[in-house]
Amino acid sequence: MKSFLQFRVLLILVIGISFVSCRDADEGIPDFPEGSTEYKNVWVQDSMKRYYYWADQMPAKPDYHLSVKDFFQSLLSPQDRFSYIVDTQDSSTYPRSIRNMYGFDYAILQLGNGDVVTVIKLVLNNSPAMNAGLKRGMMIKKINGTLITASNAEQLTSSIPNQTVFELTVGDWQNNTIVNEKNITVYYGYSFEQSVMSKIFEENGKKTGYLYIYDFPDGMTQTLNQKFIEFKAAGVQELILDLRYNYGGSVSSAAALCSLIPSGITANSQFITYKGNKNGGEVKRTFAQQIAYDPNALDFNTLHANALGLNKVYILTSNNTASASEIVINNLKPYLQVTQIGQVTLGKDMAGFAIEDKRKPKKVTWQIHPVIYKVFNANGEGGYSNGISPQIMVNEYIALPLLPLGDSNETLLSSALNKIYSKSAIYKSTSDQNGEVLFESDKPFVDVRR
Repeated sequence: MKSFLQFRVLLILVIGISFVSCRDADEGIPDFPEGSTEYKNVWVQDSMKRYYYWADQMPAKPDYHLSVKDFFQSLLSPQDRFSYIVDTQDSSTYPRSIRNMYGFDYAILQLGNGDVVTVIKLVLNNSPAMNAGLKRGMMIKKINGTLITASNAEQLTSSIPNQTVFELTVGDWQNNTIVNEKNITVYYGYSFEQSVMSKIFEENGKKTGYLYIYDFPDGMTQTLNQKFIEFKAAGVQELILDLRYNYGGSVSSAAALCSLIPSGITANSQFITYKGNKNGGEVKRTFAQQIAYDPNALDFNTLHANALGLNKVYILTSNNTASASEIVINNLKPYLQVTQIGQVTLGKDMAGFAIEDKRKPKKVTWQIHPVIYKVFNANGEGGYSNGISPQIMVNEYIALPLLPLGDSNETLLSSALNKIYSKSAIYKSTSDQNGEVLFESDKPFVDVRR
């Protein structure tokens, strides 16, 4: 959930969010009793009229008697997959997912021989899942004693976020079968912030830096800067960014990462353009300006002093690459060659910030997370709501078991290394090849309107 709460877009560009109403006197909306559902819905409508990207598509006469969540849904554009609303005094209204509650994700695949298997693709560090013994590449055979099939996978997954503990039957994948089966109990809990993982690969005197970035929280510029100091000192000549599971986060942190890669940019080089509704207008931001919106960030000049000065970069992506990580891909393109490897990204070409009642005392406890801006790069390129397509399409599940992230033989990473070192891609010839994804446990999370 955190990734969707972290857009740090320029708040002073829009009128403050402590307003009471933006309604005209002749709109004919009754003065509902303070504290009533209808009163809260009017506040939601007023807020959305001011900030929502598709405000001009909102219904003129919505039903104020609906529950707040249903009323909010009734205002949304059919094009909107991402706006959501929560009650800050009711934790049950927040988006839930297996990843943010337990710290792992899995995919259900149909193999080339017709078999259906469930593979753990991600386990967060210092998470309940890791503490329970789950690892990337393990196979899940049962959830709470029920054998997973293509027909019941979504039902089983949707039930997990409503529990605080569940049991998995897992095993290892060997010779096209699950071995070493065991039962593991996973408890609901907190996953600590994920560290940035880096490695350096060398072949024939050419050094390649690898950087796995799980998300873009505010306050990560020190970490990024240190990684690039190490890359530069080692003489890294090529760079691979692994953003395959990165849902996004702070645009400022994304800008900081971008400032550390190409040559030929300055503090005043344009990084991003935000385009909002008639109230938000169009706003352009340089690298330095966008980075500075994180009050704890290192400044552009400090960061860029450690830039690798590259003219190309390789970026690993999946259908879960979203938001600020897509901004990295799109907004680097005016300044260097971007070679994307993997799958089409999610398609979150937009940004926003939380809107809440700032009156004292607060009269409405709901908090809105609407789409407020569409985002574009320095060349005015954006509009990737259907995702950004890679130049090199690679199925992460082409060979099982999945290897650890950062392993040079792991499918996506090896594809990038093969490209850099001019090798042909070589994969195991097994029935696992071209495993079709039937279901992924993180899909309900990325579409937070559910």
